Amino acid sequence: MPHNSIIAAIDSEIERLQEVRALLSNIDGAKTKATAPTKAPTRRRLSAAARKKIADAQRKRWAEQKAGKTISAKAAKKPARPARKAQKRRLSAAARMRIAAAQQKRWAAIRAAKKAAKISPAKKAARKAPAKKVAATKKVLTAKVKEAPATKAAATETATSKE
Repeated sequence: MPHNSIIAAIDSEIERLQEVRALLSNIDGAKTKATAPTKAPTRRRLSAAARKKIADAQRKRWAEQKAGKTISAKAAKKPARPARKAQKRRLSAAARMRIAAAQQKRWAAIRAAKKAAKISPAKKAARKAPAKKVAATKKVLTAKVKEAPATKAAATETATSKE
């Protein structure tokens, strides 16, 4: 029978705690805070006179803009900048040659890698000589890059002498 007395003590403790909770929350036992209806926030409303003022001011701004007048004092303070034509950025001939040489080198490396993948490992050792050929073409391309500014200068000199 000691179990019944323990259960009764727990029930009385629960009832006491519920009463305390109800007193603290100022809500009777049936309602809880979660079920209480929440009030929707109200939006601020403009009076009809205020809306009319705003509309009239906007119409005035549109009329000034249409007439070609300045819109505000801020716009009047800033001096109008002359419209500048945007210049195209261009690469020099030497830069184009360097880029082309680098791209040719990349493609040569890709082609060499594809060839190496097709060749068996025994034949790879025998194929070391063509790698030097790629290095030789690299030297030729760098020589062309160095010559490019000189040839451009010579071309401009001949063009000016013809005039």
